[in-house]
Amino acid sequence: MELSLTDNALRVLQSRYLLKNENAEIAETPAQLFARVATAIAKAELSYGRKNDFAKWEKKFYDALSALEFVPNSPTLMNAGTNMNQLSACYVLPVHDDMTGIFTTLLHTALIQKSGGGTGFNFSELRNKNDFVASTGGESSGPISFMKIYDAATDNIKQGGKRRGANMGILNCTHPDIEEFINMKRDGKTMTNFNISVGATDDFMNAVAEEKEWKLIGPHNKEVVKTVNAKYIWEQIINSAWSTGDPGLIFLDTMNKTNPTPAIGRIECTNPCGEVPLLPYESCNLGSIDVSKCAKGKEIDFSKLEDLVVTAVRFLDNVIEVNNYIIPEIKNMVTGNRKIGLGVMGWAELLIKLEIPYASEEAIALGERLMKFINEKSFAASMELANERGAFSNWEKSIYYPHTKIRNATRTSIAPTGTISIIANTSSSIEPLFALAFMREHVLKNESLMEVNSLFIDYLKKNDLYSENVIENIKSEGVAGNIKELPAACRELFKTAMEIDYVWHVRHQVAFQKYTDNAVSKTINFPNSATEEDIANAYLMAWKLGAKGITIFRDGSKGLQVLNKGVHTREEAMTCKVCVN
Repeated sequence: MELSLTDNALRVLQSRYLLKNENAEIAETPAQLFARVATAIAKAELSYGRKNDFAKWEKKFYDALSALEFVPNSPTLMNAGTNMNQLSACYVLPVHDDMTGIFTTLLHTALIQKSGGGTGFNFSELRNKNDFVASTGGESSGPISFMKIYDAATDNIKQGGKRRGANMGILNCTHPDIEEFINMKRDGKTMTNFNISVGATDDFMNAVAEEKEWKLIGPHNKEVVKTVNAKYIWEQIINSAWSTGDPGLIFLDTMNKTNPTPAIGRIECTNPCGEVPLLPYESCNLGSIDVSKCAKGKEIDFSKLEDLVVTAVRFLDNVIEVNNYIIPEIKNMVTGNRKIGLGVMGWAELLIKLEIPYASEEAIALGERLMKFINEKSFAASMELANERGAFSNWEKSIYYPHTKIRNATRTSIAPTGTISIIANTSSSIEPLFALAFMREHVLKNESLMEVNSLFIDYLKKNDLYSENVIENIKSEGVAGNIKELPAACRELFKTAMEIDYVWHVRHQVAFQKYTDNAVSKTINFPNSATEEDIANAYLMAWKLGAKGITIFRDGSKGLQVLNKGVHTREEAMTCKVCVN
């Protein structure tokens, strides 16, 4: 099969994914990369004594990868079939309230990030600032001080020599240091390697609505340190999010309503982008189907999609089998629960191919239908794997015991698909198009990538709307909304992220969450003119409708952005130092 890769995809592969020799020269082709990954993952078949299946699944995996119909998370592409062979995208690690625990976790973090993985932490177990420490007779410096140490360590660890470190830091809404946590990223310089979120409970959200007093409780002695009005905490969250994009919210009670293994523990944390709620020492093994490649005329080819789901679920379960685990605790948890996260990318491009505007009831209904189908087929595929290979070893401690024998404690998750969507030449995750023409800043070392949406060009030509004036406008602005010579239907179909009201962003997230085992990573975009009330309404809406978390971004609220609208000069494009993971 001849590979069809864009120039941008080739540049990304050459920079990050293709193996290099001792002279740092590229030593494999893209086809060889996909063959390396397919072979390495298919070897899991041999673990179950199914030698006849090895060649079959090696070919199935290669066909899906090389067609860019299914792409696994970056560490799998980078490391499968190599000496490192660390294949998981992200991990959650515990942070216990003692120096040994704090710095043991920091060591584990360094090892994980060096191998290409991201890390998530809930720091709420750490005693609050100025609390008494009996072992030294002194006072605690608080969780924020240790977060800064973790951030500094990440600054000096380049993941697998190929990408920057990524972390999630969570502090629960009852922690006495919550105000400092909420406001710590306002200067734009602190915690640059962390996404941060407040761990919010239903009690807290209800207390905000009713403007009740809220107790901040010391995690060490469980004593009330301070009582404040919940609305006061809420207003700080909203103002900081409006100003900087941080913090987001993680809805702890909503996450735990679908915790598949509550007997093992309560979920308190997620991976760096929030799409996988995990117990301590669990990792996420992710992959995404490009649903835009399942368009068949003005319909979805559900037969093709089902085949891809079956292939992807087996691939991801095989990843768990052949993975190299950094520490024994991780191997025990990951192989015990066998969580996988199959998601989608290309949602916006699928809608365009079907000529369904993103901001429409039809799109919301189709999103639910599509994800319900993927969820059901992945569930069935996991049950079939359980018949072949056995249920996950913690099955008897799960919500599925004793009636539903299944291989994987979770099957689906909507990841942000950063660079893998560039490789697949499609739109990211379930996001709308960011722009019709833009520069993607610093995906690679000291470089920028120009992206011009080909579907827009095709639509213009098909409908006799193409003109140099339209193209120049698009190159300048990145959006079609102000081009009056284009009909309303065209402008509506090609609305971009900043043109779409936040309500539609939240509704898409919730539509996919309804049929997703894990969670949904989705950025709720706002124009620069958005108010704090808009941010508050989005946060409340997400909680009320059943999202497991929410992250917002108001255009221009950060000095550095990964994506800029319009096609700019190289010099203009190089102002951003943030890379896309």
